[in-house]
Amino acid sequence: MMTASGMGAIASTILALVERDDHVVGQTSHYIGTSNLLTDVLPKFGVQVSRVDQRDTRAFANAIRRQTKLIILETPVNPTMRLTDLAAVAAIARERGVMTLCDNTVATSLLQRPLELGVDIVCHSATKYIGGHHDLLAGAVVGTRAILERVWNMTMCLGPVAAPFNSWLALRGVRTMQLRVDHQCRSAQAIAEYLSAHPKIVGVNYPGLTSHPQHELARRQMTAFGGLLSFEVKGGFEAGQAFVSALEIPLNSGSLGGVESLVIQPSVMWGARVGAEQVASQEISDGLIRMAVGIEDTEDLIRDIAQALDQV
Repeated sequence: MMTASGMGAIASTILALVERDDHVVGQTSHYIGTSNLLTDVLPKFGVQVSRVDQRDTRAFANAIRRQTKLIILETPVNPTMRLTDLAAVAAIARERGVMTLCDNTVATSLLQRPLELGVDIVCHSATKYIGGHHDLLAGAVVGTRAILERVWNMTMCLGPVAAPFNSWLALRGVRTMQLRVDHQCRSAQAIAEYLSAHPKIVGVNYPGLTSHPQHELARRQMTAFGGLLSFEVKGGFEAGQAFVSALEIPLNSGSLGGVESLVIQPSVMWGARVGAEQVASQEISDGLIRMAVGIEDTEDLIRDIAQALDQV
């Protein structure tokens, strides 16, 4: 089912499935909008929320209560690229009679298939890889007919109905999605490997690197590792600002999954939305850079990154 935005999909689905006095388990790290929904919105309606480190599968099991109705997952999570073991968490939830929802925006259904791993519902921000051109807002919910009827009824109340033209743009994007994502994965892998050997980079977060602490999990549940990565520039906030300003090809802009490469400094964007304390709790350092790789030539992007690092 299409919705007007990714958050329209996630919010409508969650609100369709829970009610007052229910309990929801989420992750410590989520997309900003989802975090705000869990922290600020659901408690206003009497829904209790617990949040756990997604890297600790047993933490999900320990957080489940008698009132737990839903577990909300997101993997890889933006911008730290942490992973959740979908099969393991889904099995725990199924055994306890709890539904699971996964935001699969970053991986896309091409690289990761949560339903086949036991998850009940999948949401996407179709604004990202599905649309693929940075020119639409849309979301999608995937699940059984019974679940989608409940979500549909909620969208009739809340109003996040997908516009016809945006739905057409999403359909256009799907036709080239495989070609785009394949190239973005190859480029992101090459860029991650280049950065991980660069003396001005403290560390690189990309599941395709063998140095990623959850690389083996990524290999088990993903067919490739996506077009999103983050890395820390030596020198902190000012060095990060200098690097972003020196880039010539990537745009300094939010979003991801489109044909143009985009970079942001998450401490700036996240800090403006949720404050420095929550940014620090998600281990987002001042010098962290998030790069959403587009479809430009890989070597052109690496050369641009190299010259920008030379100016830091």
